[in-house]
Amino acid sequence: MKDPKKDEELKEKEEETVAEAVEQPVVLPEAAAETPAVVPAAPGQQGGGGRNRRGGRGEQRRPPKKQGSLSDSGLIEKVVSINRVAKTNKGGTRLSFSALVVVGDGKGKVGYGLGKAGEVAAAIKKGFNTAKKEMVVIARRGTTITHEIIGSCGSAKVLLKPASEGTGVIASGAVRAVCDGAGISNILTKCHRSNNPINVVKATFDGLSRLKVQRTSV
Repeated sequence: MKDPKKDEELKEKEEETVAEAVEQPVVLPEAAAETPAVVPAAPGQQGGGGRNRRGGRGEQRRPPKKQGSLSDSGLIEKVVSINRVAKTNKGGTRLSFSALVVVGDGKGKVGYGLGKAGEVAAAIKKGFNTAKKEMVVIARRGTTITHEIIGSCGSAKVLLKPASEGTGVIASGAVRAVCDGAGISNILTKCHRSNNPINVVKATFDGLSRLKVQRTSV
């Protein structure tokens, strides 16, 4: 017979693990050399118990988190979503993570990948490696797309419309990540039916990959 108290404790422990993993910044191997070293505070600047108090002199403030990071190779890397997957086996509950990421060069070439692993950092790394191998070229006209198109995947549909200069990227988080990676800075989008991040990203790629290059008459 299952113990309800034990199940509640296990569930709380899993939620704490996911929260701590998501809050911690992920340092990829390529960007590890650029990470600044943290200098320990002097003993006289620490509060009671050897810990730095919030706002104290010895506290080392972290830089604000960025939505997208630029790797050494010049690619724009963005994490769209991180999903926790719990599988119950005979020996207990097995916890894993899946990360959906987008990689682009900002010049019309972009790709996406889905990585799965037992840790968040490993899942993101696998997703980046997959995305770099599956990058495709998107047809553009300046800073926008060539024509209006609707992309679909499963129950998700994404409407993509070209926009004039200065409009910006009018899109949700998943579509915005793809547009930023491809270097599209002026576009109008609308997600219909499903808002699942994986299907939305796939629908966006379906629409962008079917764009046609418009030839100008001489």
